Amino acid sequence: MTVLQSETTPLQTEADIVRVRHAVRQWAIAQGFSLIDQTKLVTATSELARNTVVYGGGGTVQLDALTRGSRRGLRLIFVDQGPGIPDIPQAMTDGYTTGEGLGLGLGGSKRLVTDFEITSHPGEGTRVCITKWK
Repeated sequence: MTVLQSETTPLQTEADIVRVRHAVRQWAIAQGFSLIDQTKLVTATSELARNTVVYGGGGTVQLDALTRGSRRGLRLIFVDQGPGIPDIPQAMTDGYTTGEGLGLGLGGSKRLVTDFEITSHPGEGTRVCITKWK
């Protein structure tokens, strides 16, 4: 796998979430993703960026344009130093929420992408890495 382009962006405010959504759409277009795959990636981005800001107290997202042979992809790595997730399997369960939402963010995001990895430790923050291949 080769990284063609990489950019790290802060996620601290609602405006940052909007900027990241726009950037991901532009990167997905540049990688040749279909409109459906663009929408899936932007939706997952929106959920994970919001989690980073609301539950993680802010952080960063790294966008990577990838190639693997003839395939093109996008990888996003969301990192925060928030309170962490004490029970990842429970947090991945549809309907589970610690806030006001529907509890579909993590599990829903996983269903929208090709690869999904999450690591989190209480008191140390959370790292979510998603990849969507064309």
